[in-house]
Amino acid sequence: MTGTATATAAIQVRGLEKSYKDLQVLRGVDFEVERGSIFALLGSNGAGKTTVVRILSTLLKADAGAAAIAGFDVAAQPQKVRETISLTGQFAAVDEVLSGRENLVLIAQLRHLPDPGRIADELLARFSLTDAGTRRAATYSGGMRRRLDIAMSLIGDPPVIFLDEPTTGLDPAARIEVWDAVRELARGGTTVLLTTQYLEEAEQLADRIAILHKGRIIVDGTLSELKRLLPPAQVEYIEKQPSLEDVFFALTGEEDTAEPGDAADGTATTRKEGR
Repeated sequence: MTGTATATAAIQVRGLEKSYKDLQVLRGVDFEVERGSIFALLGSNGAGKTTVVRILSTLLKADAGAAAIAGFDVAAQPQKVRETISLTGQFAAVDEVLSGRENLVLIAQLRHLPDPGRIADELLARFSLTDAGTRRAATYSGGMRRRLDIAMSLIGDPPVIFLDEPTTGLDPAARIEVWDAVRELARGGTTVLLTTQYLEEAEQLADRIAILHKGRIIVDGTLSELKRLLPPAQVEYIEKQPSLEDVFFALTGEEDTAEPGDAADGTATTRKEGR
């Protein structure tokens, strides 16, 4: 697909197929991601999301179809693709023995970048980790570890980053921390492909959402476009008059039993029963 991607497309996927023996995981996947946008690939476990990411990041070969990252063909130019992307997997890949700053310095050194310390300090500030920079990563909360993991992925300024279910297993507060970090990526011009099984996450972050189901994209569009495809909501109101027993329990917290034969005229003689 070299040279075939549209001018605004950072990622272009056409007819992607993949099978593991008799199990067909991808059945002709098509989508495009514009430069500098957040694209959410939404689907349940087993839908094929991680397989798509592994193919796009050159970790796995497709059986059919084609894909391009920043104009580079994934199959024909894998080295160029690897120089263009960064991948954050489902589990934070930080060294718990090292401090947050040491993790960042290590990655910068492995990339042979000048002044690793400056790069580390800038990223710690960008992801609100400066105060924790000298602490061991083992002491970080889930949200802090994930933010550090994303910061490590940004070393070298890759124009495209893949986030594979970045908030799985995080509590609500940590999830919001990661969402803020992802928004920061997009504001900086990074193209983000995010896989998730949380509809709320896709709604909060994505410029476009594609729903992957049983290896196929069944719908692709903006949030407003997807909402227009849904049937209008219906609210059904059912009125139920409270019984005397309901009232009694609401007022006292105690069960209320009527003597047999007392309710013929709509009233009842009651007997209190303790809990």
